[in-house]
Amino acid sequence: MKTFEIAVIGGGLAGMIAAIALGRGGRSVALVAPVAAKEDRRTTALMDQSIRFLDRLTLWEKLRSAAAPLTSMRIIDGTDRLLRAPTTTFRAAEVGLDAFGYNFPNKALTEILEAATAGEGNITRFTDMAESIEISTERVSITLAGGETLTADFAVGADGRGSKLREAAGIGVRNWSYPQSAMVLNFAHSLPHQNISSEFHTKHGPFTQVPLPGSRSSLVWVQDPAEAAARMELPLAELGSLVETQMQSMLGKVSIEEGVQLWPLSGMMAHRFGKGRIALIGEAAHVFPPIGAQGLNLSLRDILALTDILCDRAELPVPAGESFDRRRRADIMTRTASVDLLNRSLLSDFLPVQMLRAAGLHILSAIPPLRNLVMREGIEPGRGFRDIPDALREKLKRKKA
Repeated sequence: MKTFEIAVIGGGLAGMIAAIALGRGGRSVALVAPVAAKEDRRTTALMDQSIRFLDRLTLWEKLRSAAAPLTSMRIIDGTDRLLRAPTTTFRAAEVGLDAFGYNFPNKALTEILEAATAGEGNITRFTDMAESIEISTERVSITLAGGETLTADFAVGADGRGSKLREAAGIGVRNWSYPQSAMVLNFAHSLPHQNISSEFHTKHGPFTQVPLPGSRSSLVWVQDPAEAAARMELPLAELGSLVETQMQSMLGKVSIEEGVQLWPLSGMMAHRFGKGRIALIGEAAHVFPPIGAQGLNLSLRDILALTDILCDRAELPVPAGESFDRRRRADIMTRTASVDLLNRSLLSDFLPVQMLRAAGLHILSAIPPLRNLVMREGIEPGRGFRDIPDALREKLKRKKA
């Protein structure tokens, strides 16, 4: 029987990054997961805090050439309602950054992570699925589909919304769904995107274009499920015309690439994020719609917290699940609630809700200090509030001068 300090179950982006971070933190890690699928055509936008974490793990330089910077983000009211919000633009330069973050194909990061896990001396990869898991007060025992058994002092569940580790720990979940589907695709365009991401708010949800390197962008188009299914049947040229119209021809002629995908929208949150000798990260802990570039960024904050707890001293502090749960609860609940509220506000025909959304964007557009606070909070939770004293001191210095 093989014994490790930590077992990471799940080999998606979050699982592999967690294994690398813990391995480079000095822990012996078992990564229990089949090799990740290579046909993922989705893209991911990581914010500045997440990019700095990847840089710390020496992964960012390998990914940089496949990524496009996001220097500006604009929100456009694409509804035909009586009360429409003004177009609001957020610029990274306003908060002293070259870019809010970077957008890249998931496939590019997956390939980099596969190579990094294979080359990390503290990681042992098991490509069989976890068949059964037993959690005791002393250890976590994992039996693989091939019959092999391994034990670990602590286990990390990165095995998705159907997590076996979460089930073995007896942790329940809350599930909910939305009357929406997300169409995910990549497209080429004749006009340059200038590293600007545009999010159109429509009555069925956000239509979000995010730059890719060159004259290409990714798109997440949240729609009514029946309309989305019908559009999936259209020829790519016809679908491209619809996308161009929805974007008001901002990027000129649009050419949709092969591999359009459709995902029903739903949400899930575990009742606990850690317990005893286990912790849950990524979609084993939280799932919400692809709005506001929050998904993997939230997962990387899970990993940052877990690394701090498990790698800050020579001895492994187990059980540590409760510490992880306390540290992550506020961030996860706040982000989940804010994404849910934004999404439902777009769906609502209730006039006061439309008024509040329009007024909120108008205030952000008109008051730069508040806009800066929101931008900093979006990049790194707590950062905006931490920067308030420095901003006030700087303002006082300018007045005295």
